[in-house]
Parts: sequence; C-alpha cells; structure tokens
Amino acid sequence: MKLEIGRIHIKDIQFGDSTFVEDGVLTVDKAGLIASLKEDERIKDVQVDIARPGEKVRIIPVKDVIEPRVKVEGTGAGFPGVTSKTTQCGQGRTHVLYGAAVVTVGDIVGFQEGVIDMWGEGAKWTPFSKTYNVTVDIQVVEGLEVHTHEETVRLAGLRAAEFIGQAGKEVEPDEVLTYELGGMFEETAKYPNLPKVLYVEMMITQGLLHDTYIYGVNAQTILPSVMHPNEELDNAVISGNCVAACDKITTYQHQNNSVILDLYAQHGKELNFTGVIMVPEHTTLSGKLRVADYTVKLAKMLGADGVIVSEEGYGNPDSDLLMICKKLEDAKIKTVLITDECAGRDGLSQPLADTAAEAVAVVSTGNVSHVVTLPPAEKVIGNPESIAVLAGGWKGAVLEDGTMMCELNAVIGATSEIGYHNVTCRLY
Repeated sequence: MKLEIGRIHIKDIQFGDSTFVEDGVLTVDKAGLIASLKEDERIKDVQVDIARPGEKVRIIPVKDVIEPRVKVEGTGAGFPGVTSKTTQCGQGRTHVLYGAAVVTVGDIVGFQEGVIDMWGEGAKWTPFSKTYNVTVDIQVVEGLEVHTHEETVRLAGLRAAEFIGQAGKEVEPDEVLTYELGGMFEETAKYPNLPKVLYVEMMITQGLLHDTYIYGVNAQTILPSVMHPNEELDNAVISGNCVAACDKITTYQHQNNSVILDLYAQHGKELNFTGVIMVPEHTTLSGKLRVADYTVKLAKMLGADGVIVSEEGYGNPDSDLLMICKKLEDAKIKTVLITDECAGRDGLSQPLADTAAEAVAVVSTGNVSHVVTLPPAEKVIGNPESIAVLAGGWKGAVLEDGTMMCELNAVIGATSEIGYHNVTCRLY
C-alpha cells in the first residue's frame, strides 16, 4: 500500500470571501464555514476565530484538534465511515495544509477537556501552540443528551477540517512524503535479517464520552485488529473522547501518529515495520484479559520479534498496558512501553497504577500532575472559568489578573503517549 502526503506549508492564516491558499497564506471564508456547519440542526450557533503562534491567546475548553486535508487521488475521501462512505483509505495522494489546524471549542461535555496557550509558558507544553489554528466554538441547542452533544461537536470539527482542506486540492505541495509498506511476507523477503517490529496502539474505548472511532466504528465494540499504518495516517482513526486533555490522542495526532512516522523512518534500515494492532481499552478484568491475550496471539501470528506499545490515558488503562507487556515478554517478544506518569505534583508518587517485573523498557512522556502557571491572556477564545471543572484544574485556578494555574492534565497534548510533543521524565 502506497500513500503520498503532499504538504502545503501554511505560514499565516486570515479571513476572506473565499477559501484558498496563496504563497503559504491560508484564507478562510468565515461566513461560508459557519453556514456550512449550521446545516446541522443540532447546532444553535457557531463562532469562528483565528489563533496564531506567539499571540497572547488562550483557547478553552478545547475538545479536539483536526488537520485540514483533502484527498486528491485514490479512495477514502474525507473521514471514511463518518463524513463519507466507508471506503479504503491509506493509498493514493492526500494534500495536507501543514501547519494549520481546526480546534473545536464549546460548552462543557465532559470534565476532561483542555486548554491551549499560544504563547509563553503554556505554549511550551502543547504542540498546538505552533499551529495556525481556526477555532470553531460551537453552541448546541438546549436539551441535547451528552453523547449527542459530543457527537455534534465532533462531526462539526471534522466537517470544518474538510471545508478548509478543500483549499489545498489544486495547490502544488511544497513537499511530498511517501509511505509505502507491502504485505508481511513481501517485506520480510526484502529485509530477512531485520527484526520484525509491530506497533500496538491502545485506544480509550471506555464509554461515557471515552471513545475512539475506526472507519466510523466505535472501537469499544471490536477485538484487537490489525491495520495498515497508512490507514491511520489517512483519516481512518478519529478521537471521540474527553479523556484527560494531556494524553488524549487528538484526531490531529492520529493523522500524524509519531510512533508510526518514526517506525517508517527506520523501516528497511534498523527494523522491518510489519503493521499496527489497534487495541481497545476496557474497564472490566475480563475485557482486559481478552484484549491482552488476543493482542499477543496476533503478534505471534505476525512473527513479531519486538513490539512497541503506546497507552492512551492513565490509571485504569495502566493495567491493560502492563498485562499486555507481561504476556508479550512471556511469549519471548521484546516489548517497549510508552506511557505518561501520574506521579503527584512533587513527582515522587508511584507513576503507574500497576506494575510488572517484565516492564524493563519504558519511555515516559511526562508527569500529568506537574503544575504550571499560565500568565494572563490578552484574548480568550471560549470560557476561562471552565478550568474550575476540568481535570487538572480547580475552583479558583483563575486569579483576578487572569493568571491561570493548572496541572498538565488540563493542557491539550502535553503528555501524549504517542510522543507528539517534547516532554519526558528522566531518573536522576
């Protein structure tokens, strides 16, 4: 399967009467975008704004971040199974407005939504302080049930990304990246002496606004499933959860999964990248045992010599992570874990809710409990008082001068367990 990602580098963003890209500047038809989104009768009102890197702008409460894209060759337009018919994606060519993002904001759905600061201390902790953001603040009609509320906002963000992404359809990309991976037997024949490495990606699928979707299917209903890495890079996986903002894998991060990109970079050189296993996270012991055993079975069937496992969330999913690790190591498959830590504000508490002697190779993506002080913003998109009810925030977290205090828990992408940021922890 071969996928070309044509990156159109975005250097600035502005509003205009139509949506297009010229000389790296993305112009967005604000009125047209709002009218398009309000075709959904569940949406009462939409406010669209811009937040640029370096501006003293705070965005809160953030629900999701999506990269604007358009399919120009091949199947799988839009977000297959969600905004378009279910067709195979992961091949052909997709044009990306690289450096731009759609950020959805709105009334609180679940307490685990987050904040993005575009400047200063807060900007250090989120990768989305570096993107040119079109914020879509959505007010739904009164009386919507919470899951319907979440779905309305989720679909609005995806539709906004599609609307804006059309601007790149006829534009010549600044660079074209090619991701090509054949079948397991084909790649093993090419690289017989390289270790076969699988990526096991755990997904929040615990219900109650903790969901991930693959081709529009709620992943809490599936067994661990093998996917071609190109599918995730090409819009097959979207976020539909309100898990803690720091380690929620946003749709943008699925589209640019850094573990997949790093494995591709080493494919044929240091290792033979043989695919991705998508693993749902469950709350019951029977569910955890089932997915752990099934994951190990698939890894053995695919002949894996090594596996990288990334978690989403912390606490309850720590048990899944360590259970999978133990069973893989018992099967003589070398295992590396990627996880963040909930180690208390002083960093001295037990970092994970579970442990296993077999977990000897663990990459930390940071401590979710670390407290940051964010200076007053000149402009706030959304509602700063919502920090009082967000995970990582508290009542009184916003001081009289607008200074905000919170744990990294509340900062979108701060400790993402696929490594899409610059934070880690080390032992002194």
